[in-house]
Amino acid sequence: METDVEATGPETGPGVPDVSTGPAAFPVPVTGGEDAGKAAGRRLEAVRSGMRKGGVTARAVVGYIADRIIDIAPRIPVRDLTTLRAQFPGLGPDQLADKLIAGAAHGSSAVGAGIGAAAMLPAPPAMPAELAAEITGVAAIELKLIAELHEVYGQRPPGGLKDRSMAYLTSWTEERGIDLTKPTTLNAALGGQMKRELRQQIVKRMFRNLPNLMPFMVGAAVGAVMNRRDTKKVAEKIRGDLRTRAVPWDALPPLPPLERPGRRLGPGPEDPKALQGPDAGPQA
Repeated sequence: METDVEATGPETGPGVPDVSTGPAAFPVPVTGGEDAGKAAGRRLEAVRSGMRKGGVTARAVVGYIADRIIDIAPRIPVRDLTTLRAQFPGLGPDQLADKLIAGAAHGSSAVGAGIGAAAMLPAPPAMPAELAAEITGVAAIELKLIAELHEVYGQRPPGGLKDRSMAYLTSWTEERGIDLTKPTTLNAALGGQMKRELRQQIVKRMFRNLPNLMPFMVGAAVGAVMNRRDTKKVAEKIRGDLRTRAVPWDALPPLPPLERPGRRLGPGPEDPKALQGPDAGPQA
């Protein structure tokens, strides 16, 4: 069933998936390194059990998430510099970037809290789908942020909507800003190397997000904190690259308005529940 998942806000603007289904902040329990390691091991085994019961493999889950992210990348609405400056009058590039990063961090925090709350009593077959939903939701928020940071610092990639979307996806997978002086990196955006790096990024995030599936609302607290931190970390890496190549606003040539995506960002042609398999139990 198609649902409208757009939300608007002063920092995020239109087009950010509204997945804030749970509280955004809870006190985070402090545990020792050994206990945390044991807990992570138990969650990993539970996810593996869910994959076995659902009839899927880790490679299938990673491939599914990669395909979903590639599919949604061109459908994420991005504000151009003119729109951003109109929405945030009186701000300079760094101040505007601070606003965008804060809004995206809040959005990804809400995703982590929502998934963690949904996993209060997680059924193992549902865990791969929950991980897929979280990683895809956070990726959409971060891709929008990356695109708008490139606008703020005068580094819009050449080409049409699809070309730019793939360039931003490469920026997300490599956690660096796009270098417009190296067109070969843009031409290889859909090549085998980029897809391998995308899968590696997804695997890294899957392991990092396992604590978000802890029960009894602990996962909501961990998910909110970790997603906020990770989004800020990625954003600062990319902003650091863009700052070194930034073009002053008064020196930018006239640029056409950005195209609007043809389809609104929504659940997509497939549902993450497909990862649970035909015999999976109901999702908690």
